[in-house]
Amino acid sequence: MNSSDSSAPHQVPVRGYISVFAALLVLTVVTVGVASLELSESSTVLVAVSIATLKATLVALFFMHLKGEKPLVFWSLGLTAFLFAALFAFVLWTEGDHLVGTRFLDAFGSVSKPVSPQPQSGEGGGAPVTGGH
Repeated sequence: MNSSDSSAPHQVPVRGYISVFAALLVLTVVTVGVASLELSESSTVLVAVSIATLKATLVALFFMHLKGEKPLVFWSLGLTAFLFAALFAFVLWTEGDHLVGTRFLDAFGSVSKPVSPQPQSGEGGGAPVTGGH
């Protein structure tokens, strides 16, 4: 048979797919295990995102058949990832002042104090409630 014959059946590497599936299952169990550990929040998120990135790479390489692709596909994928990260960085940069609180300057450059909301009439502006009987 000629290798360019279109009537030849396509060989599916089932053993490789099962191996990748098993690796994804193991990584999922590891992610759940890491979440149950008493790590700091930032460490837990870092490990979980690292495992998720590894899992996404396995899915893209084997199930989406990117393993044997030409380098141009990877350049376009890398450009997309870079622009996606740049978009998030730009949003965090422009909206980041809300994380620590916005401070407005008056006309003379002094910082005005934040105004706490006052209860309107009829909204429970009475005496504070104490926790005793």
